Amino acid sequence: MTNDDGILPATRVTQAFGIRYPILAGGMMWLSDPAFVAAMGRAGGLGFLTARSFAHAQAFAEGVSLARRLAGDAPIGVNFTLSRHSDNQGTGAMLELALAQGITAFETAGTLPPQALIDRIHEAGGILLHKCAALRHARAAQAAGVDMVGLVGMEEGGHPGPGELPTSLLGALAARELDIPLVVGGGIGCGEQIVAALALGADAVVMGTRFLACDEIWAHPAYKAALVAADENATVRVFGSLGRTWRVLRNRTAEQVADLEAAGERDYAAYSALVSGTLTRQACYTEGDVQQGLLSCGPAVGFIDRGESLAQTVQTLVHEARRALARVR
Repeated sequence: MTNDDGILPATRVTQAFGIRYPILAGGMMWLSDPAFVAAMGRAGGLGFLTARSFAHAQAFAEGVSLARRLAGDAPIGVNFTLSRHSDNQGTGAMLELALAQGITAFETAGTLPPQALIDRIHEAGGILLHKCAALRHARAAQAAGVDMVGLVGMEEGGHPGPGELPTSLLGALAARELDIPLVVGGGIGCGEQIVAALALGADAVVMGTRFLACDEIWAHPAYKAALVAADENATVRVFGSLGRTWRVLRNRTAEQVADLEAAGERDYAAYSALVSGTLTRQACYTEGDVQQGLLSCGPAVGFIDRGESLAQTVQTLVHEARRALARVR
Protein backbone atom coordinates (compact mmCIF):
# COMPACT_ATOMS: atom_id res chain seq x y z
CA MET A 1 0.00 0.00 0.00
CA THR A 2 1.45 3.38 -0.98
CA ASN A 3 0.60 6.98 -0.28
CA ASP A 4 -1.32 9.13 -2.75
CA ASP A 5 1.88 9.85 -4.67
CA GLY A 6 2.54 6.16 -5.20
CA ILE A 7 6.13 6.61 -3.99
CA LEU A 8 6.51 5.63 -0.35
CA PRO A 9 4.47 2.93 1.38
CA ALA A 10 1.71 3.93 3.76
CA THR A 11 2.62 2.91 7.30
CA ARG A 12 0.94 2.72 10.67
CA VAL A 13 2.29 6.20 11.40
CA THR A 14 1.10 7.86 8.19
CA GLN A 15 -2.32 6.29 8.62
CA ALA A 16 -2.65 7.24 12.29
CA PHE A 17 -1.65 10.87 11.76
CA GLY A 18 -3.24 11.25 8.34
CA ILE A 19 -0.03 12.41 6.65
CA ARG A 20 1.29 11.84 3.14
CA TYR A 21 4.88 10.91 3.95
CA PRO A 22 6.47 8.99 6.86
CA ILE A 23 8.49 12.08 7.82
CA LEU A 24 8.18 13.78 11.20
CA ALA A 25 9.97 16.94 12.34
CA GLY A 26 10.65 16.59 16.05
CA GLY A 27 10.19 19.50 18.44
CA MET A 28 13.12 21.95 18.13
CA MET A 29 12.39 24.49 20.89
CA TRP A 30 12.03 28.06 19.55
CA LEU A 31 12.73 26.99 15.97
CA SER A 32 9.61 24.79 15.86
CA ASP A 33 7.36 27.81 15.79
CA PRO A 34 3.85 27.98 14.29
CA ALA A 35 5.09 28.90 10.79
CA PHE A 36 7.52 25.96 10.66
CA VAL A 37 5.09 23.40 12.09
CA ALA A 38 2.32 24.49 9.74
CA ALA A 39 4.66 24.34 6.74
CA MET A 40 5.71 20.82 7.69
CA GLY A 41 2.09 19.71 7.71
CA ARG A 42 1.39 21.35 4.37
CA ALA A 43 4.49 19.64 2.92
CA GLY A 44 3.05 16.23 3.74
CA GLY A 45 4.73 15.41 7.04
CA LEU A 46 4.06 16.33 10.66
CA GLY A 47 5.77 18.87 12.89
CA PHE A 48 5.46 19.44 16.63
CA LEU A 49 5.07 22.80 18.30
CA THR A 50 7.32 22.83 21.38
CA ALA A 51 5.25 23.79 24.42
CA ARG A 52 8.30 24.49 26.58
CA SER A 53 9.46 27.27 24.26
CA PHE A 54 6.50 29.49 25.17
CA ALA A 55 6.80 31.90 28.09
CA HIS A 56 3.37 31.10 29.53
CA ALA A 57 0.18 29.18 28.85
CA GLN A 58 -1.62 32.01 27.04
CA ALA A 59 1.28 32.45 24.63
CA PHE A 60 1.21 28.71 23.97
CA ALA A 61 -2.53 28.77 23.28
CA GLU A 62 -2.02 31.64 20.83
CA GLY A 63 0.80 29.70 19.17
CA VAL A 64 -1.40 26.65 18.68
CA SER A 65 -4.16 28.81 17.24
CA LEU A 66 -1.76 30.48 14.79
CA ALA A 67 -0.27 27.14 13.72
CA ARG A 68 -3.73 25.75 13.03
CA ARG A 69 -4.67 28.77 10.92
CA LEU A 70 -1.45 28.60 8.91
CA ALA A 71 -1.72 24.83 8.41
CA GLY A 72 -5.23 24.93 6.96
CA ASP A 73 -6.40 21.34 6.71
CA ALA A 74 -2.92 19.91 7.36
CA PRO A 75 -2.21 18.32 10.76
CA ILE A 76 0.01 19.83 13.43
CA GLY A 77 1.36 18.30 16.61
CA VAL A 78 2.47 19.44 20.05
CA ASN A 79 5.66 18.42 21.86
CA PHE A 80 6.01 18.17 25.63
CA THR A 81 9.61 17.80 26.76
CA LEU A 82 9.59 16.23 30.22
CA SER A 83 12.72 16.92 32.21
CA ARG A 84 14.01 15.16 35.30
CA HIS A 85 15.94 18.34 36.11
CA SER A 86 13.06 20.84 36.17
CA ASP A 87 9.41 21.31 36.97
CA ASN A 88 6.91 19.74 34.54
CA GLN A 89 3.81 20.92 36.37
CA GLY A 90 2.62 23.20 33.57
CA THR A 91 2.31 20.30 31.14
CA GLY A 92 -1.20 19.32 32.20
CA ALA A 93 -2.58 22.82 31.67
CA MET A 94 -0.95 23.14 28.27
CA LEU A 95 -2.28 19.73 27.27
CA GLU A 96 -5.80 20.90 28.04
CA LEU A 97 -5.29 24.05 25.98
CA ALA A 98 -4.08 21.96 23.02
CA LEU A 99 -6.96 19.51 23.31
CA ALA A 100 -9.44 22.37 23.45
CA GLN A 101 -8.17 23.48 20.02
CA GLY A 102 -8.56 20.02 18.51
CA ILE A 103 -4.93 18.86 18.60
CA THR A 104 -4.71 15.08 18.51
CA ALA A 105 -1.02 14.46 17.69
CA PHE A 106 1.38 14.64 20.63
CA GLU A 107 5.07 13.93 21.14
CA THR A 108 6.75 13.55 24.51
CA ALA A 109 10.50 13.48 24.96
CA GLY A 110 12.77 13.01 27.95
CA THR A 111 11.41 11.10 30.90
CA LEU A 112 8.55 8.63 30.57
CA PRO A 113 5.26 10.55 30.52
CA PRO A 114 3.14 10.13 33.66
CA GLN A 115 0.23 7.74 33.37
CA ALA A 116 -2.26 10.55 33.91
CA LEU A 117 -0.96 12.36 30.82
CA ILE A 118 -1.12 9.20 28.68
CA ASP A 119 -4.65 8.46 29.87
CA ARG A 120 -5.86 12.02 29.30
CA ILE A 121 -4.56 12.06 25.72
CA HIS A 122 -6.29 8.76 25.00
CA GLU A 123 -9.49 9.87 26.71
CA ALA A 124 -9.60 12.84 24.33
CA GLY A 125 -8.96 10.66 21.27
CA GLY A 126 -5.34 11.74 20.84
CA ILE A 127 -2.24 9.83 19.76
CA LEU A 128 0.98 9.88 21.77
CA LEU A 129 4.46 9.30 20.36
CA HIS A 130 7.13 9.04 23.04
CA LYS A 131 10.69 9.73 21.91
CA CYS A 132 13.57 8.11 23.79
CA ALA A 133 17.18 7.09 23.28
CA ALA A 134 17.45 3.55 24.62
CA LEU A 135 15.73 0.28 23.82
CA ARG A 136 14.87 -0.30 27.49
CA HIS A 137 13.09 3.07 27.57
CA ALA A 138 11.18 2.13 24.42
CA ARG A 139 10.03 -1.08 26.09
CA ALA A 140 8.93 0.86 29.16
CA ALA A 141 7.00 3.34 27.02
CA GLN A 142 5.19 0.54 25.21
CA ALA A 143 4.32 -1.08 28.54
CA ALA A 144 3.01 2.26 29.82
CA GLY A 145 0.57 2.45 26.92
CA VAL A 146 1.94 5.06 24.51
CA ASP A 147 0.75 4.64 20.94
CA MET A 148 4.13 4.94 19.20
CA VAL A 149 7.78 5.02 20.13
CA GLY A 150 10.43 7.25 18.60
CA LEU A 151 13.92 5.84 19.10
CA VAL A 152 16.97 8.00 18.44
CA GLY A 153 20.59 6.98 18.08
CA MET A 154 23.78 8.70 19.16
CA GLU A 155 23.80 10.72 15.94
CA GLU A 156 20.79 12.81 16.98
CA GLY A 157 21.30 16.56 17.26
CA GLY A 158 20.20 17.87 20.63
CA HIS A 159 19.84 15.31 23.43
CA PRO A 160 20.50 11.76 22.22
CA GLY A 161 21.14 10.29 25.65
CA PRO A 162 24.41 8.77 26.84
CA GLY A 163 24.36 5.69 24.62
CA GLU A 164 26.88 4.89 21.89
CA LEU A 165 24.59 2.91 19.57
CA PRO A 166 23.76 4.22 16.09
CA THR A 167 20.26 4.76 14.81
CA SER A 168 20.33 1.87 12.33
CA LEU A 169 21.24 -0.68 15.00
CA LEU A 170 18.75 0.59 17.57
CA GLY A 171 16.01 0.68 14.98
CA ALA A 172 16.64 -2.86 13.77
CA LEU A 173 16.63 -4.20 17.33
CA ALA A 174 13.49 -2.27 18.26
CA ALA A 175 11.61 -3.45 15.18
CA ARG A 176 12.10 -7.03 16.38
CA GLU A 177 10.82 -6.33 19.88
CA LEU A 178 8.11 -3.70 19.76
CA ASP A 179 4.52 -4.25 18.73
CA ILE A 180 3.52 -0.60 18.46
CA PRO A 181 4.56 1.68 15.57
CA LEU A 182 8.23 2.64 15.54
CA VAL A 183 9.79 5.94 14.47
CA VAL A 184 13.58 6.20 14.23
CA GLY A 185 15.80 9.28 14.19
CA GLY A 186 19.35 10.49 14.50
CA GLY A 187 21.63 11.40 11.60
CA ILE A 188 18.88 11.04 9.00
CA GLY A 189 19.16 13.62 6.23
CA CYS A 190 18.40 12.00 2.87
CA GLY A 191 15.71 9.95 1.16
CA GLU A 192 17.89 6.86 0.94
CA GLN A 193 18.00 6.74 4.74
CA ILE A 194 14.22 6.98 4.91
CA VAL A 195 13.92 3.92 2.69
CA ALA A 196 16.52 2.13 4.81
CA ALA A 197 14.55 2.93 7.97
CA LEU A 198 11.36 1.55 6.48
CA ALA A 199 13.24 -1.56 5.30
CA LEU A 200 14.53 -2.32 8.79
CA GLY A 201 10.99 -2.14 10.17
CA ALA A 202 10.33 1.46 11.15
CA ASP A 203 7.04 3.17 10.31
CA ALA A 204 8.53 6.67 9.91
CA VAL A 205 11.58 8.79 10.57
CA VAL A 206 11.95 11.82 12.80
CA MET A 207 14.29 14.54 11.56
CA GLY A 208 15.44 17.93 12.75
CA THR A 209 18.87 19.06 11.57
CA ARG A 210 18.07 18.59 7.86
CA PHE A 211 15.38 21.29 8.09
CA LEU A 212 17.37 23.95 9.96
CA ALA A 213 18.31 26.02 6.91
CA CYS A 214 14.81 26.01 5.42
CA ASP A 215 13.11 29.32 4.67
CA GLU A 216 10.45 28.77 7.34
CA ILE A 217 13.05 28.62 10.11
CA TRP A 218 13.05 32.17 11.48
CA ALA A 219 16.72 32.22 12.57
CA HIS A 220 19.34 34.67 11.25
CA PRO A 221 20.72 34.16 7.70
CA ALA A 222 24.27 33.95 9.10
CA TYR A 223 23.26 30.92 11.16
CA LYS A 224 21.77 29.23 8.11
CA ALA A 225 24.85 30.06 6.06
CA ALA A 226 27.01 28.36 8.69
CA LEU A 227 24.87 25.23 8.39
CA VAL A 228 25.19 25.19 4.59
CA ALA A 229 28.96 25.51 4.94
CA ALA A 230 29.24 22.78 7.59
CA ASP A 231 30.03 19.14 6.88
CA GLU A 232 29.25 15.91 8.71
CA ASN A 233 32.17 16.46 11.09
CA ALA A 234 30.94 19.84 12.32
CA THR A 235 29.19 18.62 15.49
CA VAL A 236 30.40 17.53 18.90
CA ARG A 237 28.84 15.92 21.97
CA VAL A 238 29.21 17.73 25.29
CA PHE A 239 27.98 17.22 28.86
CA GLY A 240 28.37 13.45 28.69
CA SER A 241 30.31 13.52 31.97
CA LEU A 242 27.36 15.27 33.62
CA GLY A 243 24.79 12.76 32.36
CA ARG A 244 23.20 15.37 30.04
CA THR A 245 24.67 14.50 26.65
CA TRP A 246 24.04 17.22 24.08
CA ARG A 247 25.11 17.12 20.43
CA VAL A 248 25.73 20.61 19.10
CA LEU A 249 27.40 22.55 16.32
CA ARG A 250 31.11 22.90 17.01
CA ASN A 251 31.67 26.57 17.91
CA ARG A 252 33.43 28.69 20.53
CA THR A 253 30.84 27.98 23.22
CA ALA A 254 31.00 24.24 22.60
CA GLU A 255 34.79 24.37 22.89
CA GLN A 256 34.56 26.29 26.17
CA VAL A 257 32.15 23.71 27.57
CA ALA A 258 34.41 20.87 26.41
CA ASP A 259 37.40 22.53 28.08
CA LEU A 260 35.54 22.84 31.38
CA GLU A 261 34.51 19.19 31.20
CA ALA A 262 38.08 18.11 30.44
CA ALA A 263 39.23 20.10 33.48
CA GLY A 264 36.87 18.03 35.63
CA GLU A 265 34.03 20.52 36.24
CA ARG A 266 30.92 18.51 37.16
CA ASP A 267 28.69 21.22 38.62
CA TYR A 268 26.12 22.12 35.97
CA ALA A 269 25.68 25.56 37.55
CA ALA A 270 29.24 26.42 36.52
CA TYR A 271 28.13 26.27 32.89
CA SER A 272 25.00 28.38 33.26
CA ALA A 273 26.32 31.46 31.43
CA LEU A 274 27.38 29.32 28.48
CA VAL A 275 24.28 27.16 28.14
CA SER A 276 21.62 29.81 28.64
CA GLY A 277 18.81 29.40 26.17
CA THR A 278 18.49 33.17 26.10
CA LEU A 279 22.09 33.42 24.86
CA THR A 280 21.44 30.96 22.05
CA ARG A 281 18.20 32.58 21.00
CA GLN A 282 19.46 36.17 21.14
CA ALA A 283 23.12 35.97 20.13
CA CYS A 284 22.88 33.29 17.46
CA TYR A 285 19.33 32.84 16.20
CA THR A 286 18.43 36.55 16.38
CA GLU A 287 21.73 38.40 15.86
CA GLY A 288 23.63 35.82 13.81
CA ASP A 289 26.70 35.22 16.00
CA VAL A 290 27.16 31.49 15.39
CA GLN A 291 30.03 31.29 17.87
CA GLN A 292 27.76 31.90 20.85
CA GLY A 293 25.36 29.44 22.46
CA LEU A 294 24.97 25.69 22.31
CA LEU A 295 23.30 25.06 18.96
CA SER A 296 21.62 21.67 18.74
CA CYS A 297 22.77 20.02 15.52
CA GLY A 298 23.54 16.54 14.24
CA PRO A 299 25.85 15.18 11.52
CA ALA A 300 22.95 15.22 9.06
CA VAL A 301 24.00 18.86 8.64
CA GLY A 302 26.30 17.42 5.98
CA PHE A 303 23.25 16.98 3.75
CA ILE A 304 22.36 20.69 3.81
CA ASP A 305 23.76 22.28 0.66
CA ARG A 306 21.42 25.26 0.21
CA GLY A 307 18.58 27.23 1.68
CA GLU A 308 15.12 26.49 0.28
CA SER A 309 11.52 26.08 1.37
CA LEU A 310 10.49 23.21 3.60
CA ALA A 311 8.25 21.91 0.82
CA GLN A 312 11.24 21.78 -1.53
CA THR A 313 13.33 19.91 1.02
CA VAL A 314 10.58 17.35 1.59
CA GLN A 315 10.20 16.85 -2.15
CA THR A 316 13.96 16.36 -2.44
CA LEU A 317 13.75 13.66 0.22
CA VAL A 318 10.86 12.00 -1.61
CA HIS A 319 12.73 12.12 -4.93
CA GLU A 320 15.80 10.55 -3.31
CA ALA A 321 13.60 7.85 -1.79
CA ARG A 322 12.07 7.12 -5.19
CA ARG A 323 15.53 6.64 -6.71
CA ALA A 324 16.59 4.39 -3.84
CA LEU A 325 13.53 2.19 -4.24
CA ALA A 326 14.16 1.92 -7.98
CA ARG A 327 17.70 0.67 -7.32
CA VAL A 328 16.59 -2.23 -5.16
CA ARG A 329 13.55 -3.39 -7.09
